[in-house]
Amino acid sequence: MRKNEPFSENKRKAKDVSAEDCLVELRRLVEQNPEKVISRNFFRVNSSLSESSWNRYYGTFQEFKRQAGVTLSRQQHLLEKQIAKHASTDHYREITRDRTSWGDKYKRKNKTRYQTLLFASDFHDKDTDLFSLAILVDTAERLQPDVICLGGDLFDLPEFGRFSVDPRDWDVVGRIKFAHERILAPLRRVAPDAQIDLLQGNHEFRLLRHLCDATPALRAVLGDLHGFTVAKLFGLDQFEVNFVAKGDLTAFRVGDLTREIQKNHRTYFGSVLCHHTPDGKNLGLPGINGHHHKLTMQSLFNETFGSYQWVQAPGMCKRDASYTNGEKWTNGFVIVHVDTEKKQTIFEPVSIGGFACIGGRYYHR
Repeated sequence: MRKNEPFSENKRKAKDVSAEDCLVELRRLVEQNPEKVISRNFFRVNSSLSESSWNRYYGTFQEFKRQAGVTLSRQQHLLEKQIAKHASTDHYREITRDRTSWGDKYKRKNKTRYQTLLFASDFHDKDTDLFSLAILVDTAERLQPDVICLGGDLFDLPEFGRFSVDPRDWDVVGRIKFAHERILAPLRRVAPDAQIDLLQGNHEFRLLRHLCDATPALRAVLGDLHGFTVAKLFGLDQFEVNFVAKGDLTAFRVGDLTREIQKNHRTYFGSVLCHHTPDGKNLGLPGINGHHHKLTMQSLFNETFGSYQWVQAPGMCKRDASYTNGEKWTNGFVIVHVDTEKKQTIFEPVSIGGFACIGGRYYHR
């Protein structure tokens, strides 16, 4: 090899050969070395051809191999990836099918013209603000709402999230029991006739995907809940809760996951929409969302409802949760009064700080 000659070239091997001659040489090496991965360097050392002999026809060694038929073509590789992509989500489909029975099992019928809905969101299990929770339960007992809508993220379970959690601090069962015993059980006890709905938030969505992806590990972690199912995990049958979960768990990309979570909403009395995210305000109904833990109100208009309100509800999660900017949050919930005949709604947001006042009753921390 001459001093200025490219490292990849060997003049002694340089030949005036056809594209087909190059393919034949590559196939020969593959057949003679069935246990070998034929790399570019292996071909350079062991073939009778120089780099430029095949490079001028095929550009890259990977394309050279494709044309020789010793590796998948681009189209075949794309087809394999598509098959693998869909096969990888088959394990989500069973839970997706099961969810069809979770949303309406404990629906109640509307018996009067005027209906009351109590909306509370983003408890995050053990990170619930206990003062706000006590006020919510007392309000539910005094108000006896027709519907209690839990707007998502009742559970937090950071052990299965993207935030790093020290395994020594894991308390999965404790968190689930907190949601059951401190939130769902008291609400059901004080409002026995209310329809209770849980909208699937991003945390419940995340948990179900983890349940599909790592069922054996999750079963071990949840060993205290013998024979658990998703319904038992969320307390659906025990506390007669409807779980509204319309999002498709088989979504792939982050954007797709976000869009699927946005499908988790429910319309009540044909005139008020409850949603986990603020995207619900684009659906043309008066309504409420959770997710952001901040109280805001926005006036909107359409021909059907005229001027109407969209409320972003406060959160029920404590403001000093370790992984948040809680100082920017608001605690509280929303009461909604609905005239089902005229399709009119009155929103009554409840903001909770050092104290709260609801219906003339004062509460102090």
